[in-house]
This record gives sequence, structure tokens and C-alpha cells, in this order.
Amino acid sequence: MESGMPLSGRQRALIRESWRRVSGSPVQHGLVLFARLFDLDPDLLPLFQYNCKQFASPQECLSAPEFLDHIRKVMLVIDAAVSHLENLSCLEEYLCNLGKKHQAVGVKVESFSTVGESLLYMLEKCLGTAFSPDMQEAWSKLYSAVVEAMQRGWETLPEGD
Repeated sequence: MESGMPLSGRQRALIRESWRRVSGSPVQHGLVLFARLFDLDPDLLPLFQYNCKQFASPQECLSAPEFLDHIRKVMLVIDAAVSHLENLSCLEEYLCNLGKKHQAVGVKVESFSTVGESLLYMLEKCLGTAFSPDMQEAWSKLYSAVVEAMQRGWETLPEGD
């Protein structure tokens, strides 16, 4: 899965250290991430529907119990990636399938760059001055590896699906 430059030992340490500080409040920090995502790209809001209910505003979505469950799941995926920094390839099948699921509900590959930007924003907001340029680079590399695996899920779907 690590098709880009692999993470150095220092980068893995920076990711683990920062994640320890964020992972204790996954929903709280996930809300920061998704609030930023909807600020950057409000057109993503209609992708989040539960029981055919369309949300009228990001605030309505961000307070829905079903969406809070989605936030927990997203934070668990990040947690899994952090837990497997030494061997990200063991998550390959899971992430490919996750990519297929996102494609099936209408997520565009391009949206993942906005999600990545929102992830970095959340980390910066939650960590403050501890969020260094080196830490940002490490997280960017990790996020890129995760997205590359999810994109391979897109590529395995037959044309027309």
C-alpha cells in the first residue's frame, strides 16, 4: 500500500504522538473535521442522507445521531491507519472496499483532497502550536497512502457500475 515514500520512524512517532492527543475525543474532533469539510465544500452535504432524509444545513447534519455514528467510523479508520503504520498494506482490502462504498454513494475521488485538508485543519485546531510542519508532512503522507488504497477500490469496479 505504501506506493509513495514510506513514513520514516520520526514521522510515525509524530503521527502516533499527535493521534494520542486527539483520539480521546473522537466525536468532538470529528465534528471539527466535518464542519470544516462542509465549509470548504457545501455540495458534499447531500451525500449524507439517512432514511432518505435530506439535511437542510450542515448544522442539522452535524447534530444527527446517524451522522455522529459516521464520524465515529471515520475516526476509527484513522485510528486503524495509525495503529498499522508499520504495515499499512494489511488494511489494503478493507480500504479498497471502503473506496467502493464511497463511490457507490456518489463520492467523487476529488473530494478526498478536501477531506485531507479538513483532517489537517482539525489536527491543527486540536493540537495548536504542537502541530508542526513536520507533523503536517507526516499526516499528509499517511492520508495520501490511505486515499490511494481507497482509490484502488474505484479502479476495481467494472465500467458502468
